[in-house]
Amino acid sequence: MRSLLFTFAQNLNFSETQLEEILSQPLTEVLNSSELQQELSSLDTNLLKKTLPTAGGVLAKELPPFYNWLKNELGVKRVPDSPEHTTTWVIGFLHNQESLTHLVELHRPVPSPALEASIPRLVGMFEGVEDAQVRQEWQKAITALCLVLVVAAREQDRTAVRV
Repeated sequence: MRSLLFTFAQNLNFSETQLEEILSQPLTEVLNSSELQQELSSLDTNLLKKTLPTAGGVLAKELPPFYNWLKNELGVKRVPDSPEHTTTWVIGFLHNQESLTHLVELHRPVPSPALEASIPRLVGMFEGVEDAQVRQEWQKAITALCLVLVVAAREQDRTAVRV
């Protein structure tokens, strides 16, 4: 399985050194950073919206076994019942109806080791998409969203240690 930093570096426009720095920052700094904003604004949202049926098909097929893995192997307690939740959220985000802060709140209960271990596998779900441009854009979008989740989880862990 690919490492977390490798997955981020491969799909985003950041070096592993930049990523380590980003992952150590507070969530509000990262959310407001020009680097993250640039990464998000570089997403081809027209292509992503046009290929939502492709992504929906991938998620419908790949998420149920992924959710079982999260629950049974990683011990994540709250796992969605079906892929519709994730697909609906991604669609909402692409249509500016969902926020990154809401995504963070939804994932707060997930222990950071499980979250970090799951990202390479989640991004890898799109490996089977034949069109390279579509595959890369979806992997980039999912990776960017996951980067925010890891920043939030690490910040939460640092705060918990101090308390």
